Amino acid sequence: MQSDGPDHIHVAFEQAFNAGDVDSLVALYEPNAVLVVNGQPFVGHTSIRATYKVFLARRRRMTLKTRLVVRFEETLAVLHGDWVLEAAEASPGGNSNRGMSTEVVRRQPDGSWRFIIDNPNTPQPED
Repeated sequence: MQSDGPDHIHVAFEQAFNAGDVDSLVALYEPNAVLVVNGQPFVGHTSIRATYKVFLARRRRMTLKTRLVVRFEETLAVLHGDWVLEAAEASPGGNSNRGMSTEVVRRQPDGSWRFIIDNPNTPQPED
């Protein structure tokens, strides 16, 4: 992975997800990272891999746009992203989900960024 800004991890995530590449998805996480799904934490590469195998089996397409990046010093950042998941093939009901993610990422010695905490279903404030 290149040494781009922390928001580049969203681009890499979207590409890996849409390619169905579980190895590339898992590589975006630090070894002891936490992925939160429906309030349940999945810790470490083994758990994260198993979780994404389930998601990728649904063959959905993701669009992910970075909404906000808050950097702390040069090594940590908090990201918020808007995502849409759509069925790989058109379906009568539209079959899409939307949400907002919140992630904490850390800059690695090689300049890349990796997830430490990934919560893809952040509650959105009410208007």
